Amino acid sequence: MRPALPDILIQPVVTAALAEDLGRAGDVTAAACIPEDARLKAVFAARADGVMAGGACVRLAITALDPQATISVRVPEGEAFSAGDTLISVEGQARAILAAERTALNLLGRLCGIATQTRAYVQAVEGTGARIADTRKTTPGLRALEKHAVACGGGLNHRFGLDDAILIKDNHVAVCGGVGEAVRRARVHAGHLMKVEVEVDGLDQLDAALAEGPDVIMLDNFSLTDLSEAVARAGQRVTLEASGGVTLETVRAIAETGVNVISVGALTHSVPNLDIGLDAV
Repeated sequence: MRPALPDILIQPVVTAALAEDLGRAGDVTAAACIPEDARLKAVFAARADGVMAGGACVRLAITALDPQATISVRVPEGEAFSAGDTLISVEGQARAILAAERTALNLLGRLCGIATQTRAYVQAVEGTGARIADTRKTTPGLRALEKHAVACGGGLNHRFGLDDAILIKDNHVAVCGGVGEAVRRARVHAGHLMKVEVEVDGLDQLDAALAEGPDVIMLDNFSLTDLSEAVARAGQRVTLEASGGVTLETVRAIAETGVNVISVGALTHSVPNLDIGLDAV
């Protein structure tokens, strides 16, 4: 079971989403059709197999409109579920639950989709020793939630932002005048707790990077042959991360070259929402 994110990180996202949906006049459909004192029992039910992530989003969305609502999360974060399973049960003011429904489903479906996709990648590389990691290619404003969903699926979180690790990319190298010089400058600047990673796009740059002793080297869009050669040259002196165009169809072969980490932007930038619905009971 994955530990939940603190509510303080989730609440602003939920509040902004509710405000966007409720607009200037609130849920005029519910106000027109549903008696003010009507109650509703309902369940958030899976329409497809998946992995749970985002239960707190549902709880916070509904209790923002009905603080007395009862919410029971049936499937813990990081646990697999099957189509037809009840993920969350709710009971409270009908108007409030219906007004929060779309916000809750949007967030729950998105996060379960990410966790489910991540689990598929993790299972694809089982037994190789390689780990699956996310990237910063996240939905603006949702990074903490989406990276939590990756962790629920069994993946690693890459850096959260520009401030928690040094990652020297190709444009940094171009400005510095070379891979070696960029790593040397980074080493001088970095504190004792900050790791230094450098991206290389060929074996010649790999050799230059290895000479300067970074903590991690990102092998960007390497062929399988060159990935294997990079693993041989590095000789376990440094963590090697493969990146670029990774898919479920290619990830196993990449892992079998011996790299330590495979970063996959598709875990967050293009994953489909998992199909989940709210059903009255």
